[in-house]
Amino acid sequence: KYIREFNVPETYNFIAPQKDLKGGSWEEANPKNVFSWSAVAYFFGKDLYDKYKVPIGLINSSLGGSPAESWLSEDALKEFPKYYEEELKYRDTNLIKSIEEKDQKRIGAWYKLSWEKDRGYKDPNNIWTKPSLNTSDWSTMKIPGYWADTKLGTVNGVIWFRKKVDIPQSMVGKPAKIILGRIVDADSVFINGKFVGTTSYLYPRRRYDIPVGILKAGENTVVIRVISNIGNGGFVLDKPYEITDGKESVDLKGEWKFKLGDKMEPLQPQTFIRWMPGGLYNAMLAPLLNVRIKGVAWYQGESNGDRPIEYRKLFPALIRNWREKWNQGDFPFLFVQLPNFMEPEKEPGESNWAMLREAQLRTLSLPNTGMAVTIDIGEWNDVHPVDKKDVGKRLALAAEKIAYGDNDVVYSGPIYKSMQVEGNKIVISFTHTGSGLMVKDSTEPGCFAIAGKDKHFVWAKAKIEGDKVVVWSNEIADPVAVRYAWADDPVGVKLYNKEDLPASPFRTDDWDNQ
Repeated sequence: KYIREFNVPETYNFIAPQKDLKGGSWEEANPKNVFSWSAVAYFFGKDLYDKYKVPIGLINSSLGGSPAESWLSEDALKEFPKYYEEELKYRDTNLIKSIEEKDQKRIGAWYKLSWEKDRGYKDPNNIWTKPSLNTSDWSTMKIPGYWADTKLGTVNGVIWFRKKVDIPQSMVGKPAKIILGRIVDADSVFINGKFVGTTSYLYPRRRYDIPVGILKAGENTVVIRVISNIGNGGFVLDKPYEITDGKESVDLKGEWKFKLGDKMEPLQPQTFIRWMPGGLYNAMLAPLLNVRIKGVAWYQGESNGDRPIEYRKLFPALIRNWREKWNQGDFPFLFVQLPNFMEPEKEPGESNWAMLREAQLRTLSLPNTGMAVTIDIGEWNDVHPVDKKDVGKRLALAAEKIAYGDNDVVYSGPIYKSMQVEGNKIVISFTHTGSGLMVKDSTEPGCFAIAGKDKHFVWAKAKIEGDKVVVWSNEIADPVAVRYAWADDPVGVKLYNKEDLPASPFRTDDWDNQ
């Protein structure tokens, strides 16, 4: 009862800052409520309560996918003319109404047509969910995977999948789940002809309850109707695909039958008006400005990932903006650095996500800021990684130091400080080394690259010497720069301090001169 969350209703307003919220209430942490909470916020609050035994109030004001400019006030947006003009544009409520009506009509017509054309539902006596359906003319593909890699090619529309699986008698007569990783984009799932679950977009994990009585001993038929809106549709790799009762499980990976139900033209996405500049600040932040707060924990950046240089100005501007509006001085502002994500690169190269992480790192120059590094707990195939507990824990460590003044806590992993060229090697110095640097689960730090005057980076060797890291490559006689974990999804992140906090990615060069 001493940890509570207030979930701010998701809405926007471009006209003016609002004085009150449309609803919401405080909820105490209990086994029923916490499943609808922000998981990061819960673990963050729990760690702080467990240590200090003071009541923790968490105000969750967030909207998935929102860019930072959505959370700036009108006067702060004037520093970014493009975004300021957009905010002024969307003050026209008739324009918003027109866009929303056109989007709704276009998207509704697409789904209506896909339903009408879907051969899986054409014949009411031979619907493709039936276990007895003749599938001799269906093709096969391996799941997980994407049908663009089959003879079907890159097709949008409706594609049906079927698989017969054997269920042991020991799993029958008890609750079970079917776990289908993630599916691009939407899906409906049937087992033995019975509907068990649906998801309308690509991001959530598919975990559907199977009511008692649907599974039977022996052969069972699983059918998945997949809708692909745009791009490559299919089943995301490196995810679990199984039927489980919690003790036993049946693997669903492998060969599946599939058939095109309906080919459609790609569906262009809706206009996300709610993400436009200033709208979320006015509706979801301004009403909170009279509330006394201890500080802010900010978990965002993915939606600005293609504009990392701009984020160098945008993010600090947001922090200054909020501090000014709250009028509580330089209150603690903690933030999460972007995790590892997307497919790994084989060779050193450029990366927008690495650049945005650097923009976040630079923001530590503002007073009373702290950063939780998560470069080791992301997932290459999921922008919403599972590990929320460690994110909350690392944010809580930063709060212990910055908000609660605990000077004894090691709250950050190693942060790049300086470099020194020594012959064909570069020696890197760090702050926040804690009780010492260490390599985790390996013999050398990994993820280091080094370059000479030609600015061409190659993979490097590295070793810890005291509180420094020495980096070199036999290919580079006269090195001038080092990069660490400089990629969307760096493989082999191993550099930590002995408090088990990972080093932040960094580069010693600044060749974009911005």
